[in-house]
Amino acid sequence: MYSYNDFDEAFVRERVAQFSQQVARRIDGSLTEDEFKPLRLMNGLYLQLHAYMLRVAIPYGTLNPTQMRQLAYIAETWDKGYGHFTTRQNIQFNWPLLKDVPAMLSALADVGMHAIQTSGNTIRNVTSDHFAAAASDEIEDPRPYAELLRQWSTDHPEFQFLPRKFKIAVTGSPNDRAVVKSHDIGLRMIRNDRGEVGFEVLVGGGLGRTPMIGQVVRDFLPVADLLPYCEAIVSVYNLLGRRDNKYKARIKITVHENGLDEIRRRVEERFAQIRPEFHGHDQKLLEDIRAAFAPPAFRNAPTDAHDQFYAADPVYRAWADTNLAAHRNAQYSIVTISLKAPGTTPGDATAEQMRVMADLAERFSHGELRISHEQNVILPHVHKSDLPAIHAALVQARLGTANVGLISDIIACPGMDYCALATARSIPVAQEIATRFDELKLEHEIGPLKIKISGCINACGHHHVGHIGILGLDRAGVENYQITLGGDGTETAVIGERAGPGFAYDEIVPAIERLVQAYLANRTEPTETFLQAYRRLGLGPFKAALYPAEGAQDAA
Repeated sequence: MYSYNDFDEAFVRERVAQFSQQVARRIDGSLTEDEFKPLRLMNGLYLQLHAYMLRVAIPYGTLNPTQMRQLAYIAETWDKGYGHFTTRQNIQFNWPLLKDVPAMLSALADVGMHAIQTSGNTIRNVTSDHFAAAASDEIEDPRPYAELLRQWSTDHPEFQFLPRKFKIAVTGSPNDRAVVKSHDIGLRMIRNDRGEVGFEVLVGGGLGRTPMIGQVVRDFLPVADLLPYCEAIVSVYNLLGRRDNKYKARIKITVHENGLDEIRRRVEERFAQIRPEFHGHDQKLLEDIRAAFAPPAFRNAPTDAHDQFYAADPVYRAWADTNLAAHRNAQYSIVTISLKAPGTTPGDATAEQMRVMADLAERFSHGELRISHEQNVILPHVHKSDLPAIHAALVQARLGTANVGLISDIIACPGMDYCALATARSIPVAQEIATRFDELKLEHEIGPLKIKISGCINACGHHHVGHIGILGLDRAGVENYQITLGGDGTETAVIGERAGPGFAYDEIVPAIERLVQAYLANRTEPTETFLQAYRRLGLGPFKAALYPAEGAQDAA
């Protein structure tokens, strides 16, 4: 994985020193909050509902054990002993004191981390497939390209004050695990008819109050043209993007108002202008970056231990069936560690748990961890002979929940428990749904089902692309929860369909239970997933289950 060079180190240290002075001026009153706000946002510091929140970048979701241990240290020293992993593969600390933020940033810099551009109207943390370099279906590791984009976008002088925040995702697999179609720029690695590797480039994806699926602006972009083409897109957006209305400032609105053909024309024109200016320097940089992402030295050993435990231990078998994924090396597995034990806050990990995961990565996963946009942690390279030992350690650390991809593996934003923008609670709803289906002992029978919950229209919980999406809103001072159905964040991405009127807080869990029971009653066979059943049946039977009183009135 990539490590800071001397330039990176000096750049981050300088930013820490600069922001430390700004914090001191805010504390002594030399800066007002309004004056301080743009400065803190440039360094990932938000003012939330109850306290400041520091959002730390984890580029393309990749961490080493030393970095994870440092996050644990920061959580214990300057926060409340835990961190929250987010849908952008970042981590948030929700309770820092302003006076302590410079020390937190300095501690991050000690291990090659920072909080730069995790906020503000700039290019945010570049995200990627959390199974990168391990997945059996991968064309090529996308992380060198994500790192190239990170270096290009960090403190880019032209793109620090865009019309609105800007998000890029890249995947190296045909099976999209990075939700690229809901990003401002989505990059899907593909092969053309000649077998050459390149990117399908999408623009204008995004969720929020106006959800849109990204559109293809380039069918095939050679990898050598990635940086100038992305710069052309952002340049065009920077000129055309709305600045009169922040709700219409995202590139998705720019594409909608100008039309894809006009955006494509302008991008290609700008691309032709700036491409010669790169002089191949980006390709030399890419070569250097690629060297940092060399695959680990996989070992050759028997896998009998896993096979024996799988046959003999039903608890281990349930975990293996849900939390393991196929690795490109047949002797290895990809392990997803669930941060979604029923009753816990989705995405939260204690300092103790972070250290356990760091230790496991160091011992068993070639020193690598990944953070997924689904708020879980991944050990990407685990030999199958080590899986029983990992499972035992995870169970002891309360991290052994066998629910990845199931109904209790819920994505949820912080909601009104933390966020000043939220209009309803998200965390308690997620906890109650997970607890209820754990009581019913149904989730393995239900099978793959993605529930995503947002506490406001900004959709940080990605509810629009949930198989079941839940949006919490304020209705005359009362929490009201709308349900959308049939959303999908993969390569077949689609925005979910609103089912009907919302539900009160105490009604939402029973409503989800009725939905699931309708699915179980209507599926053709146990292998038909909720999403497959919804696409086959349409909204009708699910709406009837959600609103039984309506059906009774219609019958009368």
